[in-house]
Amino acid sequence: MLFADVIGQQNTKHHLLEMVEQNRLSHALLFLGKEGTGALPLALAFAEYISLLPASPGGGEKMQAASLFGEAVVETKPVFPKTTDEADAFMQKQAAFSKANNYVHPDIHFSYPVIPKKPGDKPVSTDYIPEWREFIQQFAYGNVYDWLQFIGAENKQGNITAEECNDIIRKLSLKSFESPYKTLIMWMPEYLGKEGNKLLKLIEEPPPDTLFILVAENEDMILPTILSRCQLVKLYSLETNEIAGALIKRGNLEKTAAQQTAAIAQGNYREALQLLQNASEDWQSLLREWLNSILKNGAGAQVKWIEEISKLGREKQKQFLLYFIHLLQQSISIRFAGDSISIADSEKDFAARLNKMTSVHHQQAIIEELNKAVYYIERNANAKILFHTLTIKLYHVIKNNVLILTD
Repeated sequence: MLFADVIGQQNTKHHLLEMVEQNRLSHALLFLGKEGTGALPLALAFAEYISLLPASPGGGEKMQAASLFGEAVVETKPVFPKTTDEADAFMQKQAAFSKANNYVHPDIHFSYPVIPKKPGDKPVSTDYIPEWREFIQQFAYGNVYDWLQFIGAENKQGNITAEECNDIIRKLSLKSFESPYKTLIMWMPEYLGKEGNKLLKLIEEPPPDTLFILVAENEDMILPTILSRCQLVKLYSLETNEIAGALIKRGNLEKTAAQQTAAIAQGNYREALQLLQNASEDWQSLLREWLNSILKNGAGAQVKWIEEISKLGREKQKQFLLYFIHLLQQSISIRFAGDSISIADSEKDFAARLNKMTSVHHQQAIIEELNKAVYYIERNANAKILFHTLTIKLYHVIKNNVLILTD
């Protein structure tokens, strides 16, 4: 993974290169970013960069072995790449580049949620290393749901186990093979329970030239004892134009379609890819049917519609709700900017009708409820109960003009 393969996040990339150049790199970094922002791809690129640095990056006979962690005094300052383009060019010239770029470098280790392959197993990440390499090559912007489905977990819960912690301690106690530096990327430390305390001493007093990179989406779900020992590297939601540019460049998508898809994705590149994968879905017709059941057709039509949506599966349910949120946001924009808003004619007409049915305050309240529903769907909420509740709430907002009180 090169830095050029990571969408956006230019300031964060530059900050990482500066930390290396200025010997300000902590032994433990927490890459924190919401789904689809590119935290894992950036961690992969940075780990590759670290693993390919020589012990004395700047050369020179007087230089001691250079430390990235501020532990050694060097008589000649190392010369590091200043930009991500220079860093990418540097990596591609190294003998071990192919190994690092194909995730088989012996000094880059991975840890991630896994499931037992059979009852009674105590799984560790290396049990799934071929699948992991294939997954990150194909779906670097995927989430933990994508990964667990990729390894056939179905409804099983993934975990980072106590046995995995012991394996990490064992691997990092060994000498490095090719690089002066050993790196561990732990993806989704939120799935690390109290057994993660086994790693505290290792993180606080690691072997020389060892780097931990934790890649997380939710800071609140990480063990506080581990969190307090990490240097935070925060990633931000992608800009709409950054996602659109990636869709055009990587997916050969037409500009207008790329911009519309990026707008619905709300800073989440994974979501943009999911929307493209299900581009044939007629979300507008499904939404029209839902609203008609609420406003005109009564309880029988509502039950029928809820049965229909509950059969679609979690990802499609989520995308449908995101599409509704997108239309409501467009409706609000039309109120204030009128025809100056760039929007497809079919969406403009639908958005205008939503404006006739509800006020801005009601639309904002509905958006809040829909965002909550997306959150619950991601956590395996019962679809029938969730959409039944949403239907009742929308009925009171639209039909009875009642404002939903959100938390």
